[in-house]
Amino acid sequence: MHLFPPRCPHRLPRNGLTAPPLALFAALALVLVVPCDAASHAERTTGTAPHARVPAPARPFGAVCRTVVDGSHVTADCRNPYPETDHVGLHVECERWWDIDADGVRVEAGPAQHVRLTGRCWKEVRSAWITHQR
Repeated sequence: MHLFPPRCPHRLPRNGLTAPPLALFAALALVLVVPCDAASHAERTTGTAPHARVPAPARPFGAVCRTVVDGSHVTADCRNPYPETDHVGLHVECERWWDIDADGVRVEAGPAQHVRLTGRCWKEVRSAWITHQR
């Protein structure tokens, strides 16, 4: 004779660790209702905390360049529309293994200035690109 009916295997045991779903919902709602910008009175009166500095937005930089490959010759026309000087350099990678790749000298492109960079390979050009430096 059994005093207690047998438990179903799919029911969770009712002990101190399990809470009714209503209590869990109330706890979650309380956490979400608390404002995100809650701070102590001292921080509100003195402004932002020193460790919470917002970085300045990045200023636009870099000359706009157009690169043209014509056979074994590369020409890059760059125009700098920004107030800071940009040092641009042309890099040419040649197709043949024996052909020497070239990294051109950096040229200063001042504000509203136009510069032209040239380079070449003995045979075909594999790729050409421009690098920028402040």
